[in-house]
This record gives sequence, C-alpha cells and structure tokens, in this order.
Amino acid sequence: MSNKENRTKKDVAIEILKKMDIYKPYIKGFEDKDKVCFYEGFAGFWIDQEPELYAKMQELEKKYSCTVYAVTHEITGMGELYDFLIVTNYPDEWDSLIYTSMSKHTVFAYVWNKDGDWCSEFGNITVQSFGGGIKRIA
Repeated sequence: MSNKENRTKKDVAIEILKKMDIYKPYIKGFEDKDKVCFYEGFAGFWIDQEPELYAKMQELEKKYSCTVYAVTHEITGMGELYDFLIVTNYPDEWDSLIYTSMSKHTVFAYVWNKDGDWCSEFGNITVQSFGGGIKRIA
C-alpha cells in the first residue's frame, strides 16, 4: 500500500488546511489537539469557545462519520449560515474535496442554516484565504 492509501480523515484535513495556507498555529492545534478553528471574516477562533457550534460540530461528526476541520460564518438573505468544512468517510472522495485556484478554494461542506434548519445541506462552497484565515465568498 502506498502512503496515500494509509491516510486518515485527519491527514486529509491537515493537507487541505495547508493548501488553504491556514495560520500554522491553527493547523498545529488541529493536528496535536483536534482543535477546530471557527472563522469570522478572516479572523480565527477556537470553536470550543462557542458551545452551540461545538455541539453542532460533534453532532455532525457523529451522525455522518465525518471530520470537521474548519467552520466559517456569514449572514445572508437566506439566514445565518455556518459552513462546516468536512472530510467525508469515503476515501474515494478525498482527492476531490478541494479545488484550489490562487487564493480561492472550492471545498465540501455542510451548510447549517441556523434560522431555518430545513434549508441546511451538504455541497461545495468557495472560500478565500487571506492572512492565515478563510472567508466564504460563494
């Protein structure tokens, strides 16, 4: 088996964080302590500082056997959205979980519409990297 075949969901998440040029201490926190970063604009905070988000992340990971590696937040005309960037439980999908062009990255996520949970769904979103953080742009 090649090293690529021995990857875990966490290994893939770390690869994606590096591709997005995330602030190295945030990657290290995820790598060493399973700490996930929540981004408001481009600024990052540890998700465990937000009990409601932390609980939602744990619920998603348990229900879908996925690994959340980052979360973004925005207010839209459709409601307050939290984008949980994930690595799925399916290794055959791992190489297609990110597409990068310059500082823009299309990634797979679970988008939680806090104002209308029935509008929550899985899909691709686009985030932009800047200064070690990310922000959803599409």
